[in-house]
Amino acid sequence: MVKSYKISTSRNPPSCREGSLGTPTGLHKIDGKIGGGLPLNTVFRGRKPDGTLPEQTPGELKKNLICARIMRLRGLEDEINSGGDVDTYSRYVYIHGTNMEDQIGIPMSHGCVLMRNAEIAELFELVPDGTLVYILNPIDNR
Repeated sequence: MVKSYKISTSRNPPSCREGSLGTPTGLHKIDGKIGGGLPLNTVFRGRKPDGTLPEQTPGELKKNLICARIMRLRGLEDEINSGGDVDTYSRYVYIHGTNMEDQIGIPMSHGCVLMRNAEIAELFELVPDGTLVYILNPIDNR
């Protein structure tokens, strides 16, 4: 291990099932990095830059926005987090920044792994596309 970061995961129990809004567990890889070189306060919609935090409406700022950088996750375990209704990639689960940095450490996502914007930008530069990511289920230490 080179570095560790405080994160937030889903407010729902860990789950690989589509529609669960749980953070998927098991072995994954980073399969796509988005946002390199953009300002840390960049907001993404549909994996495309859509302005910056100061340009968002007050209503949008109340939501957990995808900010700074995106590292998309692909499950590598058939029938656990890959394929069918347990496919992490087709669920669009990412490691990404958020506008709610003061809540990092509290479960608050819809399945993604959330980080502070400066820290996701640092990690984005440290790890190449294809890096393995293992997400433990804190309940059973899977």
